[in-house]
Amino acid sequence: MTEDIQQTVLEILQDLTGEDLSERMDEDIFETALLDSMDTVQMVLALEEQLGVDIPVSEFERDQWATVTKIVAQVQALQA
Repeated sequence: MTEDIQQTVLEILQDLTGEDLSERMDEDIFETALLDSMDTVQMVLALEEQLGVDIPVSEFERDQWATVTKIVAQVQALQA
């Protein structure tokens, strides 16, 4: 399950950034300017659609979603 989530997250981020982040799982995607605010909205929508989670914007803390590793953990928590 975790591998499926991770693969989906990596695919979504590659679509948005044009970069393969599989070797950069703990790189901050906001500090490195890989995602801007519009891309972040698209990422959230894609995660909700493809992984069946509800990500409330009011509870979206950028630092909790800043790396591939953190995104996978957040999606797992929302699916639990």
